[in-house]
Amino acid sequence: MNYNMNIFMSDRTFTLDEAQLLLPVLESLLRTSIDGKKLIESVDEEFQELAHRIFLSGGLHVNIVHMARRKAEREKAIQRVKDAMAEIDAIGVQVKDLDIGLLDFPCDVEGQTILLCWKLGETGITHWHGTHEGFAGRKPIDERISKSRRTH
Repeated sequence: MNYNMNIFMSDRTFTLDEAQLLLPVLESLLRTSIDGKKLIESVDEEFQELAHRIFLSGGLHVNIVHMARRKAEREKAIQRVKDAMAEIDAIGVQVKDLDIGLLDFPCDVEGQTILLCWKLGETGITHWHGTHEGFAGRKPIDERISKSRRTH
């Protein structure tokens, strides 16, 4: 599953203050998504290892109840991840990289759209980049951005 999302582009923009206020909710949603993704990957790995052991041995006695439980856990995790990601998208925030918890907040500064950039573990939003630059192009937030207010 690839959750590096940028497919749902919202027209919503945020001021720096608005984006900062959303961080606790978004952090919770991100952690739910990341934990779910890890569980999905763990179950997938467990199933692949089992299939490999069965192949190598020509057959095994499999604990069907355990494997069915793990499959159900995986299905529930998929739904949790989908729900959390949909909620982030509905807010208007872009998930750029789920593995590291990277979010972008569209922000209008002097008629130009930039992206406020935040990564899980950072205490606040301190960087931004242009819409075509990505994480590597992050720059510190300057006064022009911090003082930017909603125009409509």
